[in-house]
Amino acid sequence: MPIYHKLGNIPQKRHVVFKNEKGQHQYEQLFGTEGFHSHSSLLYHVHRPTQVKEITKTYDVTPEIAVEKNIKAILLSGFDIQPENDFLESRKDLFVNSDCTIGLAAPKESLTGYFYKNADADEMIFVHQGKGKLRTFMGNINFEYGDYLIIPRGMIYQIEFETTDNRLLYVETFHAIYTPKRYKSSSGQLLEHSPFCERDYKLPTELETHNQKGDFLMKVKKEGVIHEVIFATHPFDVVGWDGYNYPWGFSIHNFEPITGRVHLPPPIHQTFETPAMVICSFCPRLYDYHPQAVPAPYNHSNIDSDELLYYVDGDFMSRNNIKKGNITLHPKGMAHGPAPGAMERSVGQKETKELAVMIDTFKPLKITKQAIQISDPNYYKSWVE
Repeated sequence: MPIYHKLGNIPQKRHVVFKNEKGQHQYEQLFGTEGFHSHSSLLYHVHRPTQVKEITKTYDVTPEIAVEKNIKAILLSGFDIQPENDFLESRKDLFVNSDCTIGLAAPKESLTGYFYKNADADEMIFVHQGKGKLRTFMGNINFEYGDYLIIPRGMIYQIEFETTDNRLLYVETFHAIYTPKRYKSSSGQLLEHSPFCERDYKLPTELETHNQKGDFLMKVKKEGVIHEVIFATHPFDVVGWDGYNYPWGFSIHNFEPITGRVHLPPPIHQTFETPAMVICSFCPRLYDYHPQAVPAPYNHSNIDSDELLYYVDGDFMSRNNIKKGNITLHPKGMAHGPAPGAMERSVGQKETKELAVMIDTFKPLKITKQAIQISDPNYYKSWVE
């Protein structure tokens, strides 16, 4: 996270004795990335955060691959993912490569019976339907429809939903998620040409500090395996912290689209990046204003990336018969473009109301068995006139 933030009580200097009003030591923890060479935060706990009592269960959650090497354009009906009570069990991995996992979830109940930590991957959760609170050991973030939640790897969290009809798109990436470099100054401030700014961020607030001992279940995901670990103290026992590594949120509705006289390429919609992918937000916007402009995107070849689109709301002007919650994948090596008739329909139009999330990965995506179960086998033929 490129801006400094702090919550709670912290000492004036790092790595010095820090006691509470009763004279009890508060235990320091560095929550860092890339060893000691990148963003970090310093946390102060009531209890030592290292007290593992038992590891009770370990089980594999590696997704089953149906198509290892894919060349087909694919359409998935995302709302066909059936709701499940448990948050982790509701997550269905649909696409994977060595850099990331992309999937959908429809949890009916809050994640409150245990704590969760992804030890391998940063997570991006996009809230398509639902409202609630992301609770973490570094503070809480309220979320609603259209919010991106960025959860750094190693974050201990729970999620409370106010609703039961929840729909989430998620990405687990083995590279840290940042805002695009071209929007920022050399010191990390978002510049004037950026389509959003720091004022739009949802930063963690409401730091919970629990001084409890007992048996606290944490499910830790590492290398495709869930480890169920019992800790001797409540994981949310942080009294204060400061730094640059923490969870945060951003609403897609606060993305301000960049428009031009003729059609501009997808990078203008970029919202997040890693070395292995970009994530873009397609939002309601005015169309191109050249008198002969063609607002629909031109045909283009995916030579260096797989292009995945998750359709959230609106008219989806470049496709035919697309519904909310659909996913399309257009793989590298194949040209793609507007559906038949979409280019012609777009001429003369003044604006679009579409809302979608695009994920371009620089390595090909493998298709899981769960994805095949909700796919349209004939979508790749839909450009034939």
